[in-house]
Amino acid sequence: MTPTRYGIAREELSALLAEFGEPAYRARQVWEGLHAGLLAPGEMTTLPLALRERLEAALPCALTLVTESPSDRGDTVKSLWALGPTDGSRIESVLMHYAERSTVCVSTQAGCAMACGFCATGQAGFTRQLSPAEILEQVVRAARRSRDDGRRLANVVFMGMGEPLANEPNVWTAIERIHGDLGISARHLTISTVGIVPGIRTLAERPLPVNLAVSLHAARDDLRDELVPINRRYPIAELMDACRDYLAATRRRLSFEWAMIDGVNDTDRDARELARLSRALSPSAHVNLIPLNPTPGWPTRATPRERVRAFAERLTALGVNATVRRNRGTDIAAACGQLAAGQPVTLAPRPAPPRAQPESAVASRSRPRSISSRNARSSRPVPKDPA
Repeated sequence: MTPTRYGIAREELSALLAEFGEPAYRARQVWEGLHAGLLAPGEMTTLPLALRERLEAALPCALTLVTESPSDRGDTVKSLWALGPTDGSRIESVLMHYAERSTVCVSTQAGCAMACGFCATGQAGFTRQLSPAEILEQVVRAARRSRDDGRRLANVVFMGMGEPLANEPNVWTAIERIHGDLGISARHLTISTVGIVPGIRTLAERPLPVNLAVSLHAARDDLRDELVPINRRYPIAELMDACRDYLAATRRRLSFEWAMIDGVNDTDRDARELARLSRALSPSAHVNLIPLNPTPGWPTRATPRERVRAFAERLTALGVNATVRRNRGTDIAAACGQLAAGQPVTLAPRPAPPRAQPESAVASRSRPRSISSRNARSSRPVPKDPA
């Protein structure tokens, strides 16, 4: 198989250049040009023209840019990428410019098997894992675009298409390259997960203390079973144990992501349950509140902005550090939960999750009946982690 530009190892690059009859120091020149310089081989003017042309042919890109969609006056750019010349799969990444830094949100899988109904990627289903080179190249291309725009890429968030911890070995290989070759420190790298407990435990043993974001969305099992189906395999108590161990091992920031769904998870009860989980961790988890972004296969609405603010204030009063995330790129389907790389939604539209009821009404029913009836509605099997 032909190595790609960011899939080739340093030793392989040295061997390739030796085959070309080049001196040993060329490997360092090319490696630094690719990573520190963010250059294509054809742009490396320190190399002879003939070598540049040979390297361009020998080291193709893993990603082909299909389209770019700008928003926020150019400060948000969604890129649609084709994978490989014959693969047919597509992914998306999102570059976001801020006043003093830029952040790229990268994909780790083509599609996703986690089946969260309010996420467009989950609605489209799973296609395949991304290789380390395909993950890394998204970051390199974003760093180059940022530099061309007079900005500096400072942060990488693994929050695009796919579940990063269902592809943890490849994600970690990319992280090592981002850290070691691109020079972005671990404190500026954030992995998001819906709660793959074995993956969190593996991450806690890794040598680089990256940040962890848990897409929680509900703080009790019956509701989370419906919103995040993997919760049936890794319920909240197991997830919190893994988060606690992660914090103890890394001392890095942990955040809970909470998509605000009108009448579903935005009640005073939800705020109290979320605060209880957050305060049980030391240090307490930070909470990011995200008004639900529209997707084609999910019938519910976002919590109105004023009630999102009230929910945040309630969390603050309960001793939780909470912020409301400003949605970027909603108009170009680039916001949280909207990435689908143009793939059709394969799930039939599902009924809305049950709206929250007054706690007095919940208490009036026996718990066994409530759980069994809810499980009857949630009979779809839990998706397996992709191999």
